[in-house]
Formats: sequence, C-alpha cells, structure tokens
Amino acid sequence: MARQLIVLSEQEQGELQRRARSRRGRADDARIARVLLLLAKEETYSGIQDKVGCSAPFISKWKKRFMAEGLAGLYSRHEGRKVDRRRPQQEARILNWTRKRPTDGSTHWSTRRLAKKLGVHHMTVARVWKKHGIQPHRVERYLASNDPNFEDKAADVIGLYLRPPQHAMVFCVDEKTAIQALDRKDPILPFSPGRAERHGFEYIRHGTLSLYAALDTKTGAVLGKTTARHTSQEFVAFLADLICPYHEDQEIHIILDNLSAHKTQRVHDFLATHPNVHLHFTPTYSSWLNQVELWFSRIERDLIHRGVFTSVKNLARRIMTYIRKYNEEPRPIKWKYDDPSRRIRTA
Repeated sequence: MARQLIVLSEQEQGELQRRARSRRGRADDARIARVLLLLAKEETYSGIQDKVGCSAPFISKWKKRFMAEGLAGLYSRHEGRKVDRRRPQQEARILNWTRKRPTDGSTHWSTRRLAKKLGVHHMTVARVWKKHGIQPHRVERYLASNDPNFEDKAADVIGLYLRPPQHAMVFCVDEKTAIQALDRKDPILPFSPGRAERHGFEYIRHGTLSLYAALDTKTGAVLGKTTARHTSQEFVAFLADLICPYHEDQEIHIILDNLSAHKTQRVHDFLATHPNVHLHFTPTYSSWLNQVELWFSRIERDLIHRGVFTSVKNLARRIMTYIRKYNEEPRPIKWKYDDPSRRIRTA
C-alpha cells in the first residue's frame, strides 16, 4: 500500500514554519510543526524520530489529525479525568463532620484526619472543602461593641466626618503607647535581588515612649507629641498645644476613645475653661471609627516596625522627623460609609 503524502499549501507551509521557529509559543506546537514539515518533504518515520526526538505513534497521530482537519486540528485534546461520581450523600456527610469537633482532641479537622475518620481519600475531602469554600485551618477575629448607645455615638462621629460644622475644626486624637526603642545586636543585611532585608534575632531594648497624635480631618495634617507616659496630665497638656493656634471663639471638635485618662477631673476642668472644645467619644471597642488609627498604622509600617533606634531620644527624634515630612504633603482620609441609614439609626 502506497504511503499517503502530505501536500502543504503556501499558507500552511508558512504557518508551520512560523510555529517551528517560534521562541514564544508552546514547545509541543513547534515539535508538531517540524514533524509535518519533514513529512511534506517525504522524510521517513525513522529519520523524523532521529531529527525531532519523538515516537512513531506521535508522528502518525498528528499526520492523521492534519490530513483530516488541517491546521485547525493541531491542538492537544486532553481527555480529562473521569467523571466524579461522588454521591451527594457522601459530600453532605463530609460537610456535616467538618462542622463537628474532632474526636482526637485537636481544635479542627485536617483533610487527612477527616479522611481517615470517614474512610475516604484525603483529596476527596479537599475537593469538597474547595467547592464550598471551607478552610477549617483558618480563624478570623472579631470585636463587637457592647455600648448600648452605639448607634447614637457612631452617628455623631460619622456626621463630623461627612458634614462637619461650618468654620469648625475637627480632630481625631489618640495615643500610641509603649513604642519600643529597639536596637539590633547584629548588623542589618540589606536586601538584594532575590533576597529580603535581614535582621538579627537578638535585640537591645532601650525603653519605651508614647505618641500623642491629632489628625486634622479636613487637611490630613498631624500634630504629634512624644511623652514618657500617657497620663491625664500629659493628655491635657497635649490638648492645650492642639487648640493654642485657634481663636477662643472657634469651635473645636475632638474625636477620641474611652480611655480613662480622657475622662478625669483634670479633663473636665480643662473643658470648663475652654467651652469651645467639644469631645466626641467613639463607642466602646470601636477604634475603627477614629481616623487617626489609620495614620498610626501608616507610621507603624513606615518607621516603627522595622526601625532601629539607639535610644529613646533617637526614637522620639525619628518620629517627629517623620511627622514633619508627612505634613509637607498631607492628605485627608477619604471616609466613606455606604449606607448610614442601614445600620446607624439615631431615632
């Protein structure tokens, strides 16, 4: 029986040559193209195997595919895995046991522990978990406010962000306590391509300080002050520094949390002598309502977390330098509450 020859048109030959020379396409496509070009030159199977490095069935397969469908048939057709015939009852059983406590004293199931318990393959458990978005190894924290006046206080704070009183100043005030002045015993190895910056494990603790900060919600500028302690006296002194640049008739609204140092007699006396200053307390366990917390997270990332400080004074100096540089181009926080009427009701 005469061997059936491949005859290529000009367009087919050009496309196959392009695939064979391609450096960006799939290697399998280039190999198939070389096989077909050699077949068109009446090369024998053994010669093609030597030049391309393939088997005779591979040559036969793609020759038949090209003869039947042309260039349109030159793509891999994976048959795929067998149809998963897992019964719905088995899936429901896995999900039911996943929500129960493990019987071996551990806190959560793993795929292998649950598979051993139910007598199935651990990949069966993994696929069921993936299908339903279940991740027993993960845990998320939450904090619920127990303030009975949560909605009234939250509406008050959000109102100051969205619609502040005309000609009034609105500040978010808080303190970041126990900032450690940590020095490293070993030298820091700088980052390089393919390697992160490395710090030694051992450190020297020179002491701690506290940072008072007031964020202007209109401009985003920050007034900062470092202190050795965070007492009511220090807090009142910071408030005095905060309101000093403003006229005594200008209203000043301050948003802050429920720390005991914010509610002492010394604070009440300060408010009595400064009737233009109004304090707005966030609900309990709701520090997320205070915008200055967002700025605290920024200075933590930029300076404190990876900083190396030789003393408490060096730490204070670095913090104040950071604040001065930040205030050269401050940006207000873009506060957005999707639907206040849905969760915050004042009536």
